Amino acid sequence: MLIRAALAATAIAFTLPAAAQPKTTLNVGIAAQDIGQLDPHFAVSTIDRVLAAWMFNGLVRFPPGSIDPARLEPDLAESWEASPDGKTWTFHLRHGVQFHGGFGELTADDVVFSLKKAGDAKTSAFSSELRPFQTIEAIDPYTVRVVLKENVPSVLGILTNYAQGFIVSKKAVERRGDDFKRNPIGTGPFAFASVTPNQSLELMANQAYFRGAPKINKISYRFMPSDASRDLAFQSGELDLNYGRADQAWVNRTKALPHTIVDVFEPAEEGQLHLNTTVKPLDDIRVRQAIAYAINRPELVRWRGADVSREAQSVVPRGYLGFTTDNGLVGNDVEKAKALLKQAGYADGLTIKMIQSQLPEMLTAAQVFQAQLKRAGISLDLQVVEHATYHQQIRQDLSPVVYYSAARFPVADIYLTQFFHSRSIVKTPTAVTNFSHCDVADKEIDGARVETDKAKQLTLWAEAQKKIVAQVCAVPLFETLLVFARHDNLDYGYKLDGSLSLGPLITEATHFK
Repeated sequence: MLIRAALAATAIAFTLPAAAQPKTTLNVGIAAQDIGQLDPHFAVSTIDRVLAAWMFNGLVRFPPGSIDPARLEPDLAESWEASPDGKTWTFHLRHGVQFHGGFGELTADDVVFSLKKAGDAKTSAFSSELRPFQTIEAIDPYTVRVVLKENVPSVLGILTNYAQGFIVSKKAVERRGDDFKRNPIGTGPFAFASVTPNQSLELMANQAYFRGAPKINKISYRFMPSDASRDLAFQSGELDLNYGRADQAWVNRTKALPHTIVDVFEPAEEGQLHLNTTVKPLDDIRVRQAIAYAINRPELVRWRGADVSREAQSVVPRGYLGFTTDNGLVGNDVEKAKALLKQAGYADGLTIKMIQSQLPEMLTAAQVFQAQLKRAGISLDLQVVEHATYHQQIRQDLSPVVYYSAARFPVADIYLTQFFHSRSIVKTPTAVTNFSHCDVADKEIDGARVETDKAKQLTLWAEAQKKIVAQVCAVPLFETLLVFARHDNLDYGYKLDGSLSLGPLITEATHFK
């Protein structure tokens, strides 16, 4: 026993100096089996979007920790101006910004290439956002001019450090081709280093970052689909930052851990059931109405927890410019749902297929509203697949019902266009995420997009929501806030109120205390 004690004391003596060294590797646990897309213009899932924001910049950006459009600030562009009619925008780039991996200085050619790539449905999942752009041209190596076909609610919102706004290296994309999706080049504070399938992805600090070298040297982004495994790794200190569960019990339990901070932040992702209005039995509005009446939103919030969720009140999330509650959304009424099914010829109930992601948070939610629908006689046949496969299959129009949660730039136009305009119907040349094949509000969505009278614009957005709700193109479920846990020695370097990348932004200022 004495010998063991002495050996233990010796081991402690040898390990203490190492432990005292400044920590510079950030270990992150994410709920995924593997990475999906590293090309930021295809980064549609939370797993991919979190990473993209660490590797890429936009012309403008939200200040770290904010999603307030009124606070947009310079990023790769140091200044800009617009013509009096709002249709011509000129951006002046920072000088000396370097791409990762020796791909040289960022120039206007890279910006033009990136925005044209982002606006092409063959090379981007967000092409619809750049539809109003008529021309994008380099005036000189550090000046880019954008001319619009029509006014849009927020030009700068399209060009932020988010989705279609990320700027890539023209040379890297052309040289690497399809391999760019697994070996990306950006200008952000962290650069892609390597990926081990089904294990982890490594990022290294961009020592030439234009805002200064990051204090974190390395990020290890670990694929851990099991909530239990991630939680255990976090509790043992193996992880510094953990993708959390938007579940009240998880939040309460994790908050009780020593030296732990649970961050709950905006934007809330609104979950909706999108109903394909063109296929049986959902082509019958009475069936869609029955589904709407069968959903119990207060129960969903009680299940998920008041600290992390709230009832969805429209097909546009709360807080977005243009959101309205005056839209005719119905509440829970199981008997009404049963009566509607009987009128539609389904007195004995019916079964509807739904392809569903295996991600625990999504799957559990689906099982809860599956149980709610069952009370009205609607059996939801969940066909569970890996998350990347889920995204592929729902975009191939293979699921009559699609459970989809999303947060977008907080203006009603973007949400309405991507999910409910006919241009966005899946499996069409301009497809985005219109899984319902809804087209009832095209006139209002298009009208609001170019309307310069703000009051009339709000009226058009409100009318669009009323029409979509009346046709039950989708059933709003709940809004879920983002949840991550970190040890209290990890300092983001800013106050985290919100992040459109759906995860904490790791910047040059992020450090261990």
